[in-house]
Amino acid sequence: MIGVLVPAHDEAATIGRCLRSLQKAARHPGLNGCEVRIVVALDACSDSTAAICRELQVETIDLQARCVGAARAAAAARLLQQGARWLASTDADGTVPPQWLAAQLDARSDAFCGVVDVATSGRRSRHLRRLFRRSERWGDGHGRVHGANLGVSAQAYRAVGGFAALGCGEDVDLVRRLSAAGASVRWAGAPVVTTSARLLGRARGGFADYLAGLTLEQQSAPAVCQLTGTG
Repeated sequence: MIGVLVPAHDEAATIGRCLRSLQKAARHPGLNGCEVRIVVALDACSDSTAAICRELQVETIDLQARCVGAARAAAAARLLQQGARWLASTDADGTVPPQWLAAQLDARSDAFCGVVDVATSGRRSRHLRRLFRRSERWGDGHGRVHGANLGVSAQAYRAVGGFAALGCGEDVDLVRRLSAAGASVRWAGAPVVTTSARLLGRARGGFADYLAGLTLEQQSAPAVCQLTGTG
């Protein structure tokens, strides 16, 4: 069984799209009928996130940690109890492509680290996407860690103690411990998970703060750099 874990804190605006993309990925023929279970960790949610999960018949667990690392760990623990042999992680504001889970299993490694891209819905988000693409590393061997596009075998996950209860960087911390323990890591340039262009995220120091930092850097750069695209 493949387990998919999704931490969520008041994600009603995006969780439906995320879960529908995961359900589509769970039906990919490359999985050869392997069972897929999705668990959403509802961390201090006060909006309709839980109701949307129920509508889509997705299992949830409740906690009041206000901590993304604790939320990921809680969802992972539930999935391991249910017999998951592989844990795939994404974010509630992300959208995965249909081949996402199949590609993780095809990598035949202890861990899978993929890249993300920024969704575009208007002028501001297109500008953010350009800034992000200029700063990101692409292709195989990229060396980036994103909790929105991450996978790990149950055996390797247990061996290093799983996700730590960190307010941010729990994904990087896990991969560092996996690498230190000698686990094989696939730094895959595809498939790419699409995430939102929001600048106010749920975890301080997380991806939204990173995007906000890119805009501040661009605003403070000399005008000549902005014109030449080298700032």
